[in-house]
Amino acid sequence: MALTPVEIRHMTPPRTALRGYRVPATDHLLEEIASSFEDVWRERADLADKVEQLEADLVRFRELETLLRTTLVSAEQASAQMRDQARREAELILGEAHAEARAIQRQAISENERLSHASRRLRAQLTEALAAVDDAEPADAAEREPAPASPGDQETDAEAERSWYGFPSESVLPDADAA
Repeated sequence: MALTPVEIRHMTPPRTALRGYRVPATDHLLEEIASSFEDVWRERADLADKVEQLEADLVRFRELETLLRTTLVSAEQASAQMRDQARREAELILGEAHAEARAIQRQAISENERLSHASRRLRAQLTEALAAVDDAEPADAAEREPAPASPGDQETDAEAERSWYGFPSESVLPDADAA
């Protein structure tokens, strides 16, 4: 049976007929025991209150931990979704850029072929025109006598080498097919 400090203070041990113990020393010992027991009793009550407070804190921290875990899981899921969406958008943009690059390349090739064809056609016309001029020139030269050249009419060698386009002779012209 557990005794309280108050019960210990009011307790009197049974006495024998011969007074088997010294009363003041025993009463003093009982008072010390009651005082010590009272201190332990208070400490036990304080510790019980502390345990109760710590258990409440533990419950609160567990709830906070659960909340943090769910928040972390949600953040990870949102991060994964954003990464996936960014990857899909990047693939879409890259696909559009490739398609546009192919269209530009096809357009450039088409333009290059058109210009090459036009260049070949113009060269052929120029060759035909030069051949026609060369054929007509010997017949006209025999009929005409060369007129004296004036200093303003004379062309320099460099000007004589220039073609109809104003560029030096064909050996220096860039090839239109090379582009």
